[in-house]
Amino acid sequence: MILGTAGHIDHGKTALVQALTGVDTDRLPEEKRRGITIDLGFAPLKLSDGTVVGVVDVPGHEAFVRTMLAGATGIDLALLVIAADEGPMPQTREHLAILELLGVRDCVVALTKKDLVDADWHALVTEEVRDLLRPTPFAKAEIVSTSVVSGEGLEELRAALKRHASTVKRQTSNDLFRLPIDRAFSVKGTGTVVTGTVWSGTLAVDSSVRIMPLGVTVGVRGLQNHGVTV
Repeated sequence: MILGTAGHIDHGKTALVQALTGVDTDRLPEEKRRGITIDLGFAPLKLSDGTVVGVVDVPGHEAFVRTMLAGATGIDLALLVIAADEGPMPQTREHLAILELLGVRDCVVALTKKDLVDADWHALVTEEVRDLLRPTPFAKAEIVSTSVVSGEGLEELRAALKRHASTVKRQTSNDLFRLPIDRAFSVKGTGTVVTGTVWSGTLAVDSSVRIMPLGVTVGVRGLQNHGVTV
């Protein structure tokens, strides 16, 4: 299953992913300096039943909507992150519209930063989120309140993701191999490396693949899944 984050800047998407997976998906120096996500980040989330969920962490800043759109393409489940101290904001609504546009039909809402608000404000924001979701395909989405500071709600969120993972339709393995490329870069001593999510089929080392739309045929020298050779 592929899980994609969505939500406004500074609502805690990357911090929540790190709390769930132990991986800091902000890897670029510019991301560290500015304290915001700029490029797509990736992390494996291991659930209690052994299922490994591929997490795609997207930018929340309005200037990086195109990057968010690339990351949201092909996801099975959206994790809509909304900060409890602010509630729904412009990119919350924009990302929600993108998820609808892409045909994503499953969503879990993480209400972050619960430690910053009192009970009355929390109830008010929760109702505001319900109102936001009501006219969308996510009207009945689970809302899980969390805090990465105290750890509150993290196990409940993992349990919610596990429930949704069990209902996701598995990819077809007996079809052509298809992998939309998210990133392409060069590694010294290795050559060209691409990352992406397998949509169908299977692949093995020494196989040949065609890069479209160029029609170029290349050989596969190595395969990794979240940094592990496979």
